[in-house]
Amino acid sequence: MRRRDLRRVMAIEQMVFPEPWTQGVFVSELSLRKGRAYRVARLGREMVGYVGLMFVEDEAHVTTVAVAREHQGRGVGTQIMLGAVRIALEEGSRRISLEVAVGNERAQALYRRFGFAPVGIRKGYYQLTGEDAYVMWAYDIHTPAYAERIARIEEEEAQRT
Repeated sequence: MRRRDLRRVMAIEQMVFPEPWTQGVFVSELSLRKGRAYRVARLGREMVGYVGLMFVEDEAHVTTVAVAREHQGRGVGTQIMLGAVRIALEEGSRRISLEVAVGNERAQALYRRFGFAPVGIRKGYYQLTGEDAYVMWAYDIHTPAYAERIARIEEEEAQRT
């Protein structure tokens, strides 16, 4: 992700989140070269989604992930999460976490596919709506068993297209 991508990032952000990040937050995150990774997903020339990661020691945390509404349900989120896991592994992460709205069952299903499981709840995490968030973790992403999980997902996605 680059600053020039922010116009489309902000459009997607406004489209999919009740409490979108501001452009200033994205600019700030992009300026933190160490300990962060932000990537966009494209179909052809069109940006259709993005992901952000933060790294602390051997942990990765998904700070944001989004897919444009018109591209949801088409495997874009799966491709974004495959990329996120690859980046986390390249950074030496052994586990990865994220927060997801309790009511966002579609996203939770995607994350469960990647081995994430809820380990706690952040009450009132989303200030505007007051909705709680699950804290989800995928542990041992560096292991052969997790590599097999990722290989299965990649194979399923290859068959789907």
